[in-house]
Formats: sequence, C-alpha cells, structure tokens
Amino acid sequence: MKISSFYPVILTEQVAASAEFYRNHFGFETVFEADWYVSLRLPRDDKTEFELAILMSGHPTVPAAYRQSVNGLILNFEVDDVDAEYERLITREKLPLQLDIRNEEFGQRHFITSDPNGVLIDVIKIIPPSDAYSEQYTEKLWTETEKPLNF
Repeated sequence: MKISSFYPVILTEQVAASAEFYRNHFGFETVFEADWYVSLRLPRDDKTEFELAILMSGHPTVPAAYRQSVNGLILNFEVDDVDAEYERLITREKLPLQLDIRNEEFGQRHFITSDPNGVLIDVIKIIPPSDAYSEQYTEKLWTETEKPLNF
C-alpha cells in the first residue's frame, strides 16, 4: 500500500467551535469547510504538512454504530519551546490545564490541555531521557549537547 496522506478525524457535535479552536490556538488553516466537516492543514517550511479534520459525529458517512463524539484521544504536538507554549496557552490564553508541565524520565518535557470536546492535547519538547530509558530508543531524538537528566 502506498499512503498519500494520513490524518486524524475528530468526531464531535461542535464542528465549528472545534475548528476555530485549532485555528486560533495551533495555527491550522482551513482547506474545506461545511457545517458538518472541516478539513484543516498546518503548513510548514519543509513542505511537510500536518492535517486534522473535524466531522459531525452524527453524519451519515459515519457508520451508525459509531456516531458518537470522540473519547479517549490524545493529540501530541512536539514544539521547540514547551515553556513558551505553556506560557501562551495556559497562562495567557487560559486553556484548561489537565497535567502541569513536567519532565519525564522517558525523554519529554510536557503539559496537557484539552480542546472543546475533551480531546487531550499533549504539548511536548523532546529532552534527553534517563540512562535507563535511553537504551530503549531505536533512534536518538535529542542533540549531543543535551545531557541525560538525573531522575
């Protein structure tokens, strides 16, 4: 199989509010918009684009047994400066704080907020993992100048 695109679709009753949330707080741009579906794209300088769609949970294109709002989803956003994003999203823009900012032994500094549907949004900066976790990585995601953290 040759995949030409891959993106999550959030099922919700709040299509417009959800799309607005991702445009306002994360810089997504609208590609297509109807009252039942919004396709969003986050352009990048390196030509890689991230996509996200919002779909009315009761729409006929969704199989009847699955016509319910999203539950149990986390979207990860890796950023260069997680502390600046915490300041912007939590302190200034007052998004809900679901997990306060912290360093994890497995190699992340992160915090978690949520969108209007309760979808968790994990904002992450990759940091050096502890020695114990470092051995579990199949590729190195941190720079040589970063030293492993002591936990």
